[in-house]
Amino acid sequence: MHKNSSVIASLLYPSQCILGEGPMWHTKRKTCFWVDIEGQRLFEIHPHTKELKTWDIPHRLSLIIEEEDSLLLGVQGGLVRFFPGTSEINWLLDLDREKINHRCNDGSVDSRGRLWIGTMERKFKRGAGTLYCIDNGLVKQSRVKNVTISNGMGWSSDDKHFYYIDTPERTVACYQFEPASGDLKFERIAVTIPEAMGSPDGMAIDAEGMLWIAHWGGFGVYRWNPETGKLLDKVDVPAPQVSSCAFFGEDLDHLLITTARETLSKSDLKKYPHSGDTFVAKMAVRGMAKNRPRLWSN
Repeated sequence: MHKNSSVIASLLYPSQCILGEGPMWHTKRKTCFWVDIEGQRLFEIHPHTKELKTWDIPHRLSLIIEEEDSLLLGVQGGLVRFFPGTSEINWLLDLDREKINHRCNDGSVDSRGRLWIGTMERKFKRGAGTLYCIDNGLVKQSRVKNVTISNGMGWSSDDKHFYYIDTPERTVACYQFEPASGDLKFERIAVTIPEAMGSPDGMAIDAEGMLWIAHWGGFGVYRWNPETGKLLDKVDVPAPQVSSCAFFGEDLDHLLITTARETLSKSDLKKYPHSGDTFVAKMAVRGMAKNRPRLWSN
């Protein structure tokens, strides 16, 4: 078992995001992306040169998915395609667009190239959100309903289980997953997060099948075993509201970590001035490569 004992995340960039989210490693550009949801801004940084690019997006955006020459962005009201070179945005699909206080949140791509993306009500109305699965041809289906804050998700290495976080539940739900159809069947609660550790938010899965979960209010990213439910490790972050994480680098052996400033008091921000910044940690275990979306027939 790999241990990351006493690892403290270091500052990658002082982004000062209101609500940093959506960390992503872009395999083709060899850069790290993330977003400020409430600031409506997209960030890209080269992890070695620290060269930074930003784009202001006319939507709240929460999710970034790599395509060949473009990015899929989950935004308030739906899914768009964004071209970094020209800043062109093409609207692709409505997701709860008729609900003006709803927005997209976290998402991921399964082994068949389907995009899974959750929605939520911005004031956290209980049960108002939905986890959607978007298949070839932009066909969307509701997979989990009555979600409050749809958050981290991922699949086991054998592709038989899907892990999913609805933040206020303070749990990671484990579903049986059928790869061919994308069907889910609830199986069990894999992890329960004690209140003293904050609330589970975004999530990444390592090559050993363990879950690295960003703990909102928990000052870190915690490693959990989904088979036993036991806490294994932690990466300390010098900011309380840790929102998400993603493995990155040529060897997927670094962790990109986002944080937030929203809801913190002036005294909190004075005490934790790096809230909203973006961090990096060198890891003793590697991550799993992300799947690419296949939403259109060749």
